[in-house]
Amino acid sequence: MSEASTRLKPNQQPALLDTELEHLPPELRWREWMGRVEAVIFAASEPVTRSVLAQVVGKNCNLELIIDDIRAELAGRPYELVAVAGGWQHRTKKAFADVIHSAFASTAGQGSKELSQAEALVLMCIAYFQPITRGELSSFFGKEISRDLIGMLRAQDLIASGPRSPQPGAPYTYVTTKTFLSQFGLDTLRQLPDFEALEDAGLLSKEKLLAGDIMPEFTSGQNDLE
Repeated sequence: MSEASTRLKPNQQPALLDTELEHLPPELRWREWMGRVEAVIFAASEPVTRSVLAQVVGKNCNLELIIDDIRAELAGRPYELVAVAGGWQHRTKKAFADVIHSAFASTAGQGSKELSQAEALVLMCIAYFQPITRGELSSFFGKEISRDLIGMLRAQDLIASGPRSPQPGAPYTYVTTKTFLSQFGLDTLRQLPDFEALEDAGLLSKEKLLAGDIMPEFTSGQNDLE
């Protein structure tokens, strides 16, 4: 059998991995499960789901309690374990954001492209009103939303095509992605700030949004959307 044929597929559990650890006393078994869960999350480049973590612990292991114990041990560290995009991921704490930005300022612009104001507002509309068509987005702002702008959001994997709209011509709709959740530190869309709360706080107005009057400097910038 060739080496290639014996390689494990992604997320495939090694055949000889002992997940139950019945030979260990309860306390040591729990510590081993904690170590396995944290190691898998630490090694991953994206949020790790429950189904993946369940492959390295016993069938009766309570993953929520494991996560809680790991979080408790990280309380004094500059990073933490967060629930994001349907899984768990290690992330540095917000209090160290300025320090990290300063340390990597020389490499700014080499990673993800910073969203323009127009892109951010269109992304916000998609997040709150998905699935939504490009025509419906255009009606929000009172001007055409260009395919290039949509393309920029798609290129960053922040949005994707959703189901076809029942409107004449069955245009494509757009929805947000797991990358969107991960980038904005959300576990699910239910964690988006409540739209009514934003209105009550005077931070957002659905009427102004529909009228294309959410920000004067945005609406006066024809080139951003066309």
